[in-house]
Amino acid sequence: MPEATAYRNLATATVGFALTFWAWNLIAPLAVPLAARTGAGSFAQSLMVAVPVLVGSLGRVPAGALTDRYGARLMFPLVTALTIVPVLLLTVVQDNFAALLVVGFFLGLGGTTFAIGIPLVNSWFPPERRGFALGVFGMGMGGVALSGYVTPRVYEHGDKLPFLLVALALAVYAVAAYLLLADRPERTVPTTPLGRRLAEAGELRVTWELSALYAIGFGGVVAFGVYLPTYLKTWYDVTPTDAGTKAAGFALVTVVFRPVGGWLADRVHPAVVTAWALGIVALFAIVQAFDPPLQPVGTLALLVMAAGLGTTSGSVFALVSQVTPQRQVGSVTGIVGAVGGLGGFLPPIVMGAIYSAKDSYAIGFMLLAMLALAGCVYAYGRMREAGAET
Repeated sequence: MPEATAYRNLATATVGFALTFWAWNLIAPLAVPLAARTGAGSFAQSLMVAVPVLVGSLGRVPAGALTDRYGARLMFPLVTALTIVPVLLLTVVQDNFAALLVVGFFLGLGGTTFAIGIPLVNSWFPPERRGFALGVFGMGMGGVALSGYVTPRVYEHGDKLPFLLVALALAVYAVAAYLLLADRPERTVPTTPLGRRLAEAGELRVTWELSALYAIGFGGVVAFGVYLPTYLKTWYDVTPTDAGTKAAGFALVTVVFRPVGGWLADRVHPAVVTAWALGIVALFAIVQAFDPPLQPVGTLALLVMAAGLGTTSGSVFALVSQVTPQRQVGSVTGIVGAVGGLGGFLPPIVMGAIYSAKDSYAIGFMLLAMLALAGCVYAYGRMREAGAET
């Protein structure tokens, strides 16, 4: 059984993951009032929301590699502390669009902690418990949903209040993380340069195979999180409040099922779990493509897809720990996490374009079904044997 230190690291890292993801997502829930204050149009508003997300996703690549070299005990509190700076700057740049973009760029730092926590948790848990532990850590992505719910409500009581609150929470956590986190003493510290290590990780076939699977799983979660309220309002004519509530329910299901995916991956090969989860997503995407009534069939289909995508997100990282050399877990995690984060931005654009052209979302859901089915076949047919090559 893992020692107490392992669980302390897991709990500390998960809390930090949630807090930094809350910070990372501070602009998106306030996009409408911030756009009104700056006079930003629709495209500019989308850009304001996208910049921190894109930077946070791409920043996972160097963050993971630096964690391999310097350890999570240094990287986690350091990145958390640095994130405080753009969070506080949000209190003074709310009326300047260009300044908001610059601050949003540096706010992307908060989205990189995923690639710091994965190698830390991976190193402290034995293979038979690693999937569940990584899934629990992955629940920290609920910080995005927490931000979406809490931030606008706190903002109503003061336009600086949510930023001051998050900055304080980050400061407290940075100190706690430095005191509580511990790198595994016998971990292998790479000595090769950062660029060389990233290149070596990029040369591994499994890096890109895992990236593709994670882009479907986590990318699907991100895509639904971004576009589901619009889909529900446009197609089912639900109120904005009801759409937001249903979208929050979808997000909650993905968060809950992430450790379920990891737990199953500890008992069954993670590639098999991934295949089954994506197969279920494909099936219910086809159901939704036929535009069923929202109650009960549409709601059931969307929630089952949420469970499948959450399970996939958990099982893929159990697979990362199984098929990746231990010394390269951080570098590979950074690349996989970056691709997964970026994978969520194309589907909403595609869905919007299809609806504009065809006045229907059916083609979009059929494309999701085809993509999930391809991932299902590949995970089952190829990834069960991938570990033998590393």
